[in-house]
Order: sequence, then C-alpha cells, then structure tokens
Amino acid sequence: MRHTIALFGEAEKGEFSTPIFVQTITELSECLGNPPDHSRGIDMAVQALMFDRDLIYVRVKEEGFSLKDYLKGLKLLEYNRKLTELTAICLPGVGDATIIDAIHPICYHHNSFLITSEQDLYDYLTSQH
Repeated sequence: MRHTIALFGEAEKGEFSTPIFVQTITELSECLGNPPDHSRGIDMAVQALMFDRDLIYVRVKEEGFSLKDYLKGLKLLEYNRKLTELTAICLPGVGDATIIDAIHPICYHHNSFLITSEQDLYDYLTSQH
C-alpha cells in the first residue's frame, strides 16, 4: 500500500489551489520549481518523497495566509474520487483556525493525520475561535 501526503505550500511555479500529484524529486522540481525564501513547503515535500511517499502538492500564494487558496485546495481534495488513501495533510506555516478547522472533516473522512509545527499548533491553540 502506498502512502499519500497532501501538502500545502508556496512554490516558484504551478497553478494555485490545484492538487499536483508528484512521485519523484525530479517531478517536484519540474512542476513547482525552487522554494521561495522562508517557505517550508518544498523542503517538506522533499522529505516526504525521500521517505517513499506519494505527494499531492497544493500551491498557495503565501503559506499560512492565503485563505482562498487553502479552502479551494481542500475542497478539491475532499471531492477527488481518485484519492482513496490520504495518510496525512501537511500545513507548514498554518496556525489559522479557519484553515485548520476546515481540514478536520477531510482528516476524519480519510482517517489521516494533520502534520504541523509546534509554533503553528501554538498559534492555533491560542487564537480566538
């Protein structure tokens, strides 16, 4: 069984809010280009691929802040019939309650993990929701 991770992050190129299926680092580079400064998405994507995971990369304009990009990408993941097994959803730079709360039903539906950083979790837990 292959494990698939959905990752939301910034990238140099590619369409915004559109799930891009990637299986190799070469594909990642060709589809998304180099990581922008202060972005963690591409770095985490490389780690997922190095651990032999399939990757669905959803490009957002600004990690943690492009609410429209996150919500549109989540909706596409939620209704994607080809996506049968989603092991985890990774959200580098996201502490926004609106985004994280929107992910709960998708994680529940796929029985998947939410991967975030300590700082992002702290931001979420201390935000006003």
